[in-house]
Amino acid sequence: MAGIELFALILFFVSFFAGLLGSLIGLGGGILVVPVLTLVFGLDIHLAIGASIVSIIATSSGAAAAYVRDHLTNVRAAILLELATSTGAVLGALLAPFLPSRALYFLFAGFLLLSLGPMARRLGEEVPSQVRPDWFARRLHLGGAYPDRALGRVVTYEVTRVPVGFAMMFIAGLASALLGLGAGALKVLAMDWGMRMPMKVSTATSNFMIGVTAAASAGVYFWRGDVVPIIATPVMLGVLAGSLVGAQLLLRLTNRRVRQLFIPILLIIAVQMLLRGIGVW
Repeated sequence: MAGIELFALILFFVSFFAGLLGSLIGLGGGILVVPVLTLVFGLDIHLAIGASIVSIIATSSGAAAAYVRDHLTNVRAAILLELATSTGAVLGALLAPFLPSRALYFLFAGFLLLSLGPMARRLGEEVPSQVRPDWFARRLHLGGAYPDRALGRVVTYEVTRVPVGFAMMFIAGLASALLGLGAGALKVLAMDWGMRMPMKVSTATSNFMIGVTAAASAGVYFWRGDVVPIIATPVMLGVLAGSLVGAQLLLRLTNRRVRQLFIPILLIIAVQMLLRGIGVW
């Protein structure tokens, strides 16, 4: 029994850090939970993904409420884009059993590496400038404003290239169900690069969305028995606690600092999972 309690305690503290970091950069706790459970604890990736799906819902519940309260979340954009991610998530959950574990590792690594280039090119940008809203953004009133504590002023912004963001969100939904990470990286990328929303707004809106996306596929994972309580419970509680702390920290960070946190974490985890996929790790 002591061994099980120690295992649960370690999972809780690891998940706390994952939730903290995930809420800061909009990736969800799964971005760290899946690699830790597979690489450190040696669990089958499908069980790790099952625990991660539950933790993603906890992250969204914890951080999203705080971000909505502080007016960082673009709720209109989130509701629109969630139509695409939920559809992709259901399809991905149905496809997941037919893909071998090694393929999932490669997909995970490739997915993360794909996100790095556009982010790196905009590392020094604080707030997008000269953004002209497209027809969809004007009709749906997707532009917004938020109080930025780090800059000490209210930041207004516009949204553009809505169809590009919608297509990327469908792919994000597929990745969410297949990889168990909430696909926050691709969601943030879709909003930050594709739709030219500020990084902090993209992060907050991603946190709002990832729980809905995960919930769309969670039922399939429960039905298959991939959610094990002794693993999922401490992961969920740790991620929830960490996401609440992270939500408070994000308000004090600049958009540039959020990107600086985002990029190296993606790179490290992508390399780890790539090595795992080829059997080196």
